[in-house]
Amino acid sequence: MVHWVLDAAAGVTPASVTVVVGHAAEDVVASLPDGVHHAHQSERLGTGHAALIGLREVAWEPGDTVLVVYGDTPMLSGATLHALASRREASGAAGVVLAATAPDPGHYGRVIRHDDGTFARIVEWKDASDDELAVDEVNSGMYAFEAAFLAEALPALGTANAQGEYYLPDVCNAAAGRVVVESMPYEEMAGVNTHVELAAADAARRGMILRDHMLAGVRVDDPATTYVDATVHLAPGVHLRPGTHLRGATSVGAGSEVGPDTTIVDSTVGERCHVWYAVVRGADIGAGVEVGPYASLRPGTVMGEGSKAGTFVETKNSVLGVGSKVPHLSYLGDATLGERVNIGAGTITCNYDGVDKHRTEIGDDVFIGSDTMLIAPVSIGSRAVTGAGSAIAKDVGEGALAVERSDQREIPGYGDRLAKKKAAKRKAKEEAG
Repeated sequence: MVHWVLDAAAGVTPASVTVVVGHAAEDVVASLPDGVHHAHQSERLGTGHAALIGLREVAWEPGDTVLVVYGDTPMLSGATLHALASRREASGAAGVVLAATAPDPGHYGRVIRHDDGTFARIVEWKDASDDELAVDEVNSGMYAFEAAFLAEALPALGTANAQGEYYLPDVCNAAAGRVVVESMPYEEMAGVNTHVELAAADAARRGMILRDHMLAGVRVDDPATTYVDATVHLAPGVHLRPGTHLRGATSVGAGSEVGPDTTIVDSTVGERCHVWYAVVRGADIGAGVEVGPYASLRPGTVMGEGSKAGTFVETKNSVLGVGSKVPHLSYLGDATLGERVNIGAGTITCNYDGVDKHRTEIGDDVFIGSDTMLIAPVSIGSRAVTGAGSAIAKDVGEGALAVERSDQREIPGYGDRLAKKKAAKRKAKEEAG
């Protein structure tokens, strides 16, 4: 969530960014990108105290502008922060309060103005009178301050309020004549304190992401059931079916259709692909590839142009060459397939011996018969064929046929004798009661 705020802050090209951390500080710090500083607020004594802790970590000159924003406002935009900073510098004010008109002011602090419209004070809802609670202009909790003014005002804050905390708004109240108000869209100031608010923010951000993709030429059948991370790249001409989830460092090429009901994580999908009812993680899929339905591509899977992983196929750390196909009901683990290989239904690469993983190497134009067990390490030469139902534990030469089966035996009359035994058993049951 803090990354959304950092993205917004980048819109003003700040000289430095410092994140004040408290609860779960180690986890938050570990998530911060390079170049972002942090300050640890070991005691949470209010917003004014947090600003004081943060300012101590900032190198500033007296006339600099310091923006103070919340880390849980994922809807905040760079344009709004740019307007906030510009207002402070253009007006020469000691401080600028970012405020919005709220349809339901709730627990927000109220921005009180003089009759002439100038800023008078901010009052927290717990400290507000009934008349003040009726005001619908609320404090976003985000400000722009002249650096020298802020550095002088923060140590002077007191805790004479309902919560016994150091309120950052009191910095503005102490210098009301030198403070102005900048308006912002109410939707951008929404904070996240509960899972309800988190879901609402996620839905709003998701809608914005999908809208941008659609305006850029991506077709989304049902935005309500489509989830695309901000880190995902979609080329114009991509078609997303309902139930699609695209996450992490995923990219999809032009003309590809993804979904329905497909999850792709940290993977590359080339142009003109069809990926449906599938789970793809850490895979590299070339152009013109078909994946699914009900396929699972695990990390390390590489699919060459025109290849296929079909119904109930699982791959892991495997390479499929150009035009190679695994149509259905197969597992390929730690395998390398050449070009134009056909894998029959029920084929498994037996890659694990209980201690180590081993590879299976398959040459070009190989035909693997249905229900073949390829017991690694093993190599199948180009143009070779394996007979259906074989367990191949030895290398197969180029152009050869490898068959490994027990001799088939036939016992005459066995089926008839079995049927008589079953009939006798049923009759005995009936007679017994």
